[in-house]
Amino acid sequence: MHDIVDGSVARFIEEFLTDRATRKPSPHTLAAYRRDLTIVAALTGPDGTTPLPLDRVSITALSPQVMRRAFARFAVPRAIASVHRAWSTWNSFFTFLVAEGVVAGNPMPAVGRPRAPLPRPKPLRGEDTPEELLAAVAREPGRQRDPWPERDLAVLALALCAGLRLSELLALRVASVAGRDGERRVDVAGKGGRPRTVPIEAGVDRVLAEYVESRRRRFGARSVRPDSPLLVDRRGEPLRRGGLQYLVESCYRRAGIGDRVPKGARLHALRHTFATRLAEDGASAAEIMRLLGHASLASSQTYIEVTAGQQRAAVRSNRTNQALAMLVKGRPV
Repeated sequence: MHDIVDGSVARFIEEFLTDRATRKPSPHTLAAYRRDLTIVAALTGPDGTTPLPLDRVSITALSPQVMRRAFARFAVPRAIASVHRAWSTWNSFFTFLVAEGVVAGNPMPAVGRPRAPLPRPKPLRGEDTPEELLAAVAREPGRQRDPWPERDLAVLALALCAGLRLSELLALRVASVAGRDGERRVDVAGKGGRPRTVPIEAGVDRVLAEYVESRRRRFGARSVRPDSPLLVDRRGEPLRRGGLQYLVESCYRRAGIGDRVPKGARLHALRHTFATRLAEDGASAAEIMRLLGHASLASSQTYIEVTAGQQRAAVRSNRTNQALAMLVKGRPV
């Protein structure tokens, strides 16, 4: 049993976050963990109106009844997705405490949680938009101060043709692109530490090879050692989150397709386009799940459902169907 000298929630939140940090989550994820834990813990007082200091909240006092009241208060002003995320954070927190011998059991199964709606896919709009984007970026634009179309095209190819997330792109190494000719692949460090392998076709392989060669010319052979980050900026430094987002935004502007990118899904729209086209071309939910690294089949199923909805909308817009609808309108069934 864990020796509880200081049994405050504050202490164990820090221990939990330290444990999570070894799994290398993003800073945004760690900040979300801390926020969800501290806000709910402060609502565990008897009246719930005065936030409790965390060093006055005892870990052993967090019974199912206390947690139910705290989450009821937490849920009132917040969206379903926020409540669902906080519930998951606390469930992980108590699972950690049980494993550490701090508490005897996890009270969270007794705390209700809303069913979080799955986010709807947001692919690029327009049938030929991905092709227009790739073609525009492949051309070296004269207005850029230091154009590097090989690098920009490599980023788009990995997102559009392999479906990689932003964090996955940043984690790639030169050696992540591997395999024999005809069996080339990208080894991806996926979300939640789940590794996966995504096969790449000859076109993507050639784009990546041309990018690596252009980088060798710019910065020398030492810059493309196997353990080097695959994606770098124009100074040869590893690309970071903001730099990668700016790069993709710049590609949209150069291609003139900014109005076809869904709001709130700038880089992610490329991944969604990859998945949507897989569904349109007949891939199963299980295949999409493996290629995108989803944790559940339900996430992958949304792409197939959206595709089916688009097909039905297309049939509905057919002029013959519209004429038939007008013909039978008002008839008794």
